[in-house]
Amino acid sequence: MKTYIVGGAVRDELLGLPVKDRDHVVVGATPDEMVRQGFRPVGKDFPVFLHPQTQEEYALARTERKTAPGYKGFVFHTSPDVSLEEDLVRRDLTINAMARAEDGTLTDPFDGQRDIGEKVFRHVSAAFEEDPVRILRLARFAARFTDFTVAPETNALMCRMVEAGEVDALVPERVWQELARGLMEARPSRMLQVLRGCGALARIVPELDALWGVPQPEKWHPEIDTGTHMEQVVDYAAAQGYELPVRFAGLLHDLGKGITPADKWPSHHGHEGMGARLVKDVCARLKVPGDCRDLAVLTAREHGNVARAQELRCSTIVALFERCDAFRKPARFTQLLLAAECDARGRTGPSASFHDRPFPQRAYLEGALAAARAVDAGAIAQGLTQTPARIPDMIRRARVRAVREALQRGDEPDDNDLAAESPA
Repeated sequence: MKTYIVGGAVRDELLGLPVKDRDHVVVGATPDEMVRQGFRPVGKDFPVFLHPQTQEEYALARTERKTAPGYKGFVFHTSPDVSLEEDLVRRDLTINAMARAEDGTLTDPFDGQRDIGEKVFRHVSAAFEEDPVRILRLARFAARFTDFTVAPETNALMCRMVEAGEVDALVPERVWQELARGLMEARPSRMLQVLRGCGALARIVPELDALWGVPQPEKWHPEIDTGTHMEQVVDYAAAQGYELPVRFAGLLHDLGKGITPADKWPSHHGHEGMGARLVKDVCARLKVPGDCRDLAVLTAREHGNVARAQELRCSTIVALFERCDAFRKPARFTQLLLAAECDARGRTGPSASFHDRPFPQRAYLEGALAAARAVDAGAIAQGLTQTPARIPDMIRRARVRAVREALQRGDEPDDNDLAAESPA
């Protein structure tokens, strides 16, 4: 019985990165032997055990055979006769197919060290194409290891997998899991680039894939291309360290522009409402968690109004708060403002950069919301017990007055400001 540290821990050590989790492979053992030594079995599909002291995972060396489409269509085989090399050959990338023995010896049968030095993602063997999740994982790794590139032969293999329909067999929960993890990496745009490069994004989120090649007014968007803008938005959100709902909202905020008729380009009037409907469809299909879904819908629908905040009437601002349920959920409204700020600053092209431009709308609306929330709605309601039908209107009026005072607004602009062309 021999144990080895494998996979990401070895890769990160060679890259000089902190090692967070250690996975182990055990060669020459049976499940009964592991149990006798105090390991606790936890694996369902194949034998995985938790170490009695460290609780780290130890998996018996195994081989696998493809039996059905998708990532669940495998039969696994474990036995004391399975060698370390046989276990490593089933792994996805060469940089993840190395093992370090207890005495420090490195086993690298597929030149993972070389590919780390050359900063290349390369598949280990033809077994890569049997599991479509590996396309998502590679794309996620591209977002983490931002200076690595995909080997041409690996990209060609992923293209064949997409054409063969393997990606179509992915279950929504797994797609969401990998997309969410990729969004939380250093440069989420690289995940999207890899998925587009092999055609997988068009199968997974076609509404998103449709954004590339759609132009926007250069005055507001010097990057012009909507897909490029979206890449810059999610990368800006990542650079600020924002949490997943904000990054996801940035990812989907402009979906409506993907269905603007070409004869209307580069304008995109009404894209916010169309986008909100598309966001709902995407979130339902991928079974996106509620916090991410709700913020993404709000951002798609309202980011144009946030951008125009200083032009809106105080009554329109209060209506915005009401639509966003900001009185009950102020923290989520703040997330909306962060996503809108990412949208405003994710705009860099040959002619200009908006990256460092001020975004006063955030403080402006936060101050307005604080003033509106300070209104004592309970006291107003108590004073109108004889005419309860008037309560909502009087509370709204009080909130509008509070906002007007907080913003020190004089004359109100006309309501037709909402029909003006949006810089969003």
